[in-house]
Amino acid sequence: MKAVGVVVEYNPFHNGHLYHIQKAKELTQADIVAAVMSGPFLQRGEPALVSKWARAEMALESGVDLIVELPYAFATQHAAVFASGAVDILQSLSCDFLCFGSESGSIDAFQQTFTLLQGKGMEEDLLVKGFMKQGMSYPKAKSLAIKELTTSDDHTALNLSMPNNILGYEYYKAVHTNKYPMEICTVARMKADYHDKTFTSDTIASATSIREELLHDKGDIRKIKPFLPASSYQLLQQYKETYLTYHTWENYWHYLKFRLLQSTAEELAAIYEMEEGLEYRFLKYVKTASSFHDFIRLVKTKRYTWTRLQRICVHILTNTKKAEMSSSLKPNYIRLLGTTVNGRLYLKEKKKQFQLPIISKLSAFDKEKIALDIRASQIYALGVPNLVQHQLLEMDYTKPPIMK
Repeated sequence: MKAVGVVVEYNPFHNGHLYHIQKAKELTQADIVAAVMSGPFLQRGEPALVSKWARAEMALESGVDLIVELPYAFATQHAAVFASGAVDILQSLSCDFLCFGSESGSIDAFQQTFTLLQGKGMEEDLLVKGFMKQGMSYPKAKSLAIKELTTSDDHTALNLSMPNNILGYEYYKAVHTNKYPMEICTVARMKADYHDKTFTSDTIASATSIREELLHDKGDIRKIKPFLPASSYQLLQQYKETYLTYHTWENYWHYLKFRLLQSTAEELAAIYEMEEGLEYRFLKYVKTASSFHDFIRLVKTKRYTWTRLQRICVHILTNTKKAEMSSSLKPNYIRLLGTTVNGRLYLKEKKKQFQLPIISKLSAFDKEKIALDIRASQIYALGVPNLVQHQLLEMDYTKPPIMK
């Protein structure tokens, strides 16, 4: 059996994701789709709208055959580390192909950019530092540096200011730098842009616009129905009925505020991604901010993106230290979230080829190796009312992989 791997967040699973899965199978003729999906906290430094279990079930109902968790140590990182961890896991699952969505839609553009940048690491670093000295954020500086190094008379640089192109380039780079035998393909993003906050099509909408409607004060879940598979729509309804809320940063604001107010500057400086005296801005503005959104607005500068600041807040919330993250350079396990019948056939056929142990039951695995993921899941559970918190707090230990 052959597998095509995809890297996902499914926040939530919508028709654009369904299209990606269908095109991935069509382009590769793979027998199964294997997804590595972020857990409770996401790459942009946000809590997932619903739990990893609910999102895994959405995926399994709509064409994914095997879904595993991208550990916290990679899921809450900048694009290069996020991509590297995800690609390592797909390689460990013996995936034959990797298919990602992009604004470009052409794998040639990624290949040309990668080829032109080979051996230019030092030049790239110098350009990035120069742009950052001008007050630019790291992502902006990186995008401009790559554009300068790759634009020529016969080649136009891949637009690395676009979020899916950025991740796509890092996936391509991770596969080729590690000389993994996966074939790579890309599917053009359809109709809705990643950051769209409004609906611009009859059937395709960005996850951002779907969340905006769901989380709006007068949001109406019926308005998002055309943009989701029926199973995703039903599972979102069920989640709200069971846990009484969707997860947003505001659900965690009081916990974050408590963590900040009981910390010293020295303690905050040890938190992952906290650099250049940012801890003093955090301590200054936590006292006056009226909400999480207000807090980030006050702390933000041109040099630090909203996403970067949100990720730091996630690490404060989970008390994730620099030393702890630096010890997690490579994935050392695969956490199984669910499979279909075909997914189980694939596991049975390929299991002996897998390079990492598969965890289906936490009690059978070294707790130290998965401690960060357990802590993140338990903190995530605090985002629902006390009445139903215990269900999410215990789920990592009590819920077996979903079988479809």
